[in-house]
Amino acid sequence: MKEDMSQNTPVKSSGLGAAPVYFTAISTILGAVLFLRFGFATGMLGFWGAIGIVVLGHLITIPTALAISEIATNKRVEGGGEYFIISRSFGLKIGSTIGITLFFSQAISVAFYIIAFTEAFAPFFHWWQGFFGFELPRQVISVPSLILLAAVILYKGVNSGMKILYIVTVLLFLSLLLFFLGKPVESGGGFLPMPINNFGFFNREKFFLIFAICFPAFTGMTAGVGLSGDLKNPGKSIPLGTMGGTITGLLVYILVVWKLSVSAPQADLLSDQLIMSRIAILGFIMIPIGLAACTFSSALGSIVVAPRTLQALATDKTFPFRKLNIFLSKGKGVNREPFNATIISFLIALVFVLVGNIDQVAEIISMFFLITYGTLCLISFLNHFGSPPSYRPRFKSKWFFSLGGFLLSIWVMFMISPLYTILAIVLIVIIYVIIEHYNKDQKGLVDIFKGALFQLNRRVRVFMQKSQSVMENEEWRPSAICISPNSFERDKVLELMKWISHQHGFGTYFHLIEGYFSKQTCAEAKEILRQLVETQKVHNTALYIDTMISPSYTSAIAQVLQAPSISGMENNMVVFEYDKTNTDELNRIFPNVNLAKAGDFDVCIFAGSTYPIRNKNGIHVWIKTNDDMNANLMILLGYIIMAHPDWRNSQIRVFVACQDRNKEALEDLLKERILTGRLPITMANIEIVLQEEDQRFSELVTQRSKQAGLTIVGFREEILKHEPLNYFLEYQNIGDVLFVNASVAKEIN
Repeated sequence: MKEDMSQNTPVKSSGLGAAPVYFTAISTILGAVLFLRFGFATGMLGFWGAIGIVVLGHLITIPTALAISEIATNKRVEGGGEYFIISRSFGLKIGSTIGITLFFSQAISVAFYIIAFTEAFAPFFHWWQGFFGFELPRQVISVPSLILLAAVILYKGVNSGMKILYIVTVLLFLSLLLFFLGKPVESGGGFLPMPINNFGFFNREKFFLIFAICFPAFTGMTAGVGLSGDLKNPGKSIPLGTMGGTITGLLVYILVVWKLSVSAPQADLLSDQLIMSRIAILGFIMIPIGLAACTFSSALGSIVVAPRTLQALATDKTFPFRKLNIFLSKGKGVNREPFNATIISFLIALVFVLVGNIDQVAEIISMFFLITYGTLCLISFLNHFGSPPSYRPRFKSKWFFSLGGFLLSIWVMFMISPLYTILAIVLIVIIYVIIEHYNKDQKGLVDIFKGALFQLNRRVRVFMQKSQSVMENEEWRPSAICISPNSFERDKVLELMKWISHQHGFGTYFHLIEGYFSKQTCAEAKEILRQLVETQKVHNTALYIDTMISPSYTSAIAQVLQAPSISGMENNMVVFEYDKTNTDELNRIFPNVNLAKAGDFDVCIFAGSTYPIRNKNGIHVWIKTNDDMNANLMILLGYIIMAHPDWRNSQIRVFVACQDRNKEALEDLLKERILTGRLPITMANIEIVLQEEDQRFSELVTQRSKQAGLTIVGFREEILKHEPLNYFLEYQNIGDVLFVNASVAKEIN
């Protein structure tokens, strides 16, 4: 017993097993295209070209069959078939988007098979035209056939449809057996013991056009999945029936292509769409019967499946109108046969029966089914790659099969028609946007890739850790960490970290909550993190935000220094921050600089001023003659920060302070370093500034950089040992300052 959540009434399963899944699949696979188009395909492309269509088609359908079988054995599959699998794996937003396109492809398939069914009566139409002198429209057969089919399903239900299915499947296999036992065709009254050789690959440029027409032959592979709501044990029946039908179809198509190639000359293959009737024993009657049987059964399978997809969509409240969902989800009888959904499916099919062309309809179906198959393969791949604990299928495929099926589906779509592919993608995007608007609380695109991204991040971090010894010899880039309790009082340091982590570096910012870990502080940390993340969304930053609960600032610094970097590489820089109007904060920073230096971290101390950030005024880097250790790091940081869009209309200037007697030697040294690539600048960016003997360096900086957007100044470890407060207070009269101390001199490649 299954319970329908929308109706709150128990639903009794029809109790079908694997056989209906198999027969629904195989009768749809061995359908209209087999009888009407594979002779033409073999004549147009040759034996190897036709085999190429069969192989390429199954390179897409077999991974899809494996994916369906796998997912079906992991989840409890209910009504809706492929739609249920997609929606319960990808979420209702994506599932509904693909489900709607899937429903239309299934409904249009009904028209496709009915149109093909009418071709079985070609001798009758030829007789009519010859006897009465005018051509009878095909709709005199197709429309009543569609009405009869819909009536059977509406009033007798799926079980009666299965009884018909078994009969037509027997007729189908009988006609194929007589075809394989048949002899080569007679041409021009003479028997051809040695028919024209069709073993080759002709008309390569038309391969994908023919593929688009023939691909619906292979889409029947998933037809039986639509019976999921009527199966006693879907987890067992779907893999057995689907894989059995797919493999059987592959073998039969290969044999059919071979038989056609050795049994008829190319001209006959191209001119006679019922060439199989001239090859088979009693072909004049058995092939039309087989065609009628398979196309009618395929139409039967589609008219059974399509309404169930639509009913499942409505049950999940996919559509924005409540009354429409109620109307379409309504069922008839104890099995909740989708009466209303069947009527809608019938009306859509009727439109295409009245105006559709079989080849054009085939191309439309191919595009929709390729989207669906690619999606199913992507689901399987992401589940393999993401390895969620809830994914434990009893039937297991391989991730590379699923990935290959997905990539092939997309590639083939573009090869068939780039325009149709783009239109199909645009249509899906529009449907998704509408569904997302009305179902904001459901699982969406972001949730799909979380597991895969988690695994990718884990593997990348492990790889980078193992490769750390190699990376240490590569070009340096910052992996900076900063911790502050003042995230909401002042945000300039957040801006600095955002600039550092934008393109060339990585940044992690911790908000400090001083105290002991408890339920209260944990709840506070989560709320603060939520607020900070929301704030950073507005700025579209690459900075990683977290919170830290610790009894003191020093203990927090010690914890942060030992925390692994989210980038996968080791953290190599610590950024401290203080407000120039509250210089007492420096006394808290100085003791902790030694902690960072003990771990060989580069140290930056950011002094935030009351001035607004003046990006257009550029970045000023100040270098002293004894700043060899810090010079390259300061210049690199300047260029890394300058890469952020906030600094788009500004420039970096490097000031080198020296005594007059050292100016010429310093110019020669700078030119040599620039020419050898050890400085990533030109002389146009450098200005040598003369410093008087009795002039303090800070006075020089204040004169030139009072209006700078950011000033970068170096400091040596010795300063921290001898009244460091005085050194940092000398720069109170300018804007924001970044003090830099490098653990080792940086090599610039």
